[in-house]
Amino acid sequence: MTSGLMNNIQNKREIYIDNLRLLLIILVVMQHISVTYSGMGSWYYMEGEHSSLPSKIFFLFFNSFNQSYFMGLLFFIAGYFAPGAYDRKGFFKFNKDRFIRLGIPTVFYMLIIHPLIMYTMGVIGLRAKLEFMPYYLNYIVTLNFIGGSGPLWFAFALLIFSMIYAVVRLVVVSNTKSVSRIPIKTSYIMFLIGLIALGAFIIRLIQPMGTSVLNMQFCYFSQYVILFIIGTVAYRNRWFSNLKYRYGVKWLKAVLLLGPILWSVLVVAGGALKLQSTELYNGGLHWQAVAYAFLESFIGVAMSIGLIALFKEKCNKQNNVLKVLSDNSFAVYIFHAPIIITMAIVLRSLILPPIIKFFILCVIAMPVCFGVTNYILKRVPLLNKMI
Repeated sequence: MTSGLMNNIQNKREIYIDNLRLLLIILVVMQHISVTYSGMGSWYYMEGEHSSLPSKIFFLFFNSFNQSYFMGLLFFIAGYFAPGAYDRKGFFKFNKDRFIRLGIPTVFYMLIIHPLIMYTMGVIGLRAKLEFMPYYLNYIVTLNFIGGSGPLWFAFALLIFSMIYAVVRLVVVSNTKSVSRIPIKTSYIMFLIGLIALGAFIIRLIQPMGTSVLNMQFCYFSQYVILFIIGTVAYRNRWFSNLKYRYGVKWLKAVLLLGPILWSVLVVAGGALKLQSTELYNGGLHWQAVAYAFLESFIGVAMSIGLIALFKEKCNKQNNVLKVLSDNSFAVYIFHAPIIITMAIVLRSLILPPIIKFFILCVIAMPVCFGVTNYILKRVPLLNKMI
């Protein structure tokens, strides 16, 4: 069998990964739109309108449920592809390609997109003219740009993870192909859930949810680091290809059934509605923080297993539209911030409940984001090589 044919088979078999990544990036955009109208979280532009209790519950559940799994799953998938890439390219080419793919977009965002957004928001907020060059020079000289990664914190973190993986492969692991196969077992998955939860609880004693260092929210990094590592193990043990549809869907059904129930019980019993605050869940020696860490870990692991199994079985093909959307997913990830901010500012004069504005912007922002990247940005010289 020729190598070309093998590549075609490999690509066909993993189309579901592209489709799954597309879904996750759409959810990232929706998450930032949700923060815009809920005021829960951190984002460039938030309207901060008062929400009714049902609206508050919706946004709280939507934000926290998505946060529990979508970024962790992206790191899981990234970890899965790292060993094969290193096998083919070796240490130096692996790191070079990762810097081109992840480092250059991150630097571009830090030096161009983020300061332009912040400058524009400053002009709008102050309703006065600001001199751009003094502002920009201060942004560079004070090294504030290091924390200006915006959504590209993911690419920055993934670049660091990848470089560490490459060093480990070079220095520690000499022969990765001779490892014994580890089967997929429920007991292992339960241990993984507990390990991630324990790590999250410990980290949040120092870095509770809502804090960040250089735009890195370390409160979630227990899941990100562990799932990236597990992704590399999954590749060697062929867990994605060996994952049975029925087994994966059982995890998906369990999390979709139990997740909202457990979340509701935790919110009510923990006093989130009564206290009008989620501070006790964010970290510290509180039972709410412990319970939330375990719930978040359960959702993250179960959704990852379930979505991989579901997409492998049911979404392993693409039509022309899905192919275009998939090819533009990373570009949308890079450029969606200024697009949805602009659209939200245009819509701010609409006197509607925040939840209605959320759905309106979600519906119109998706085609605009993908249209701008596919028909405009990908036709810009040099920029098209980055995205």
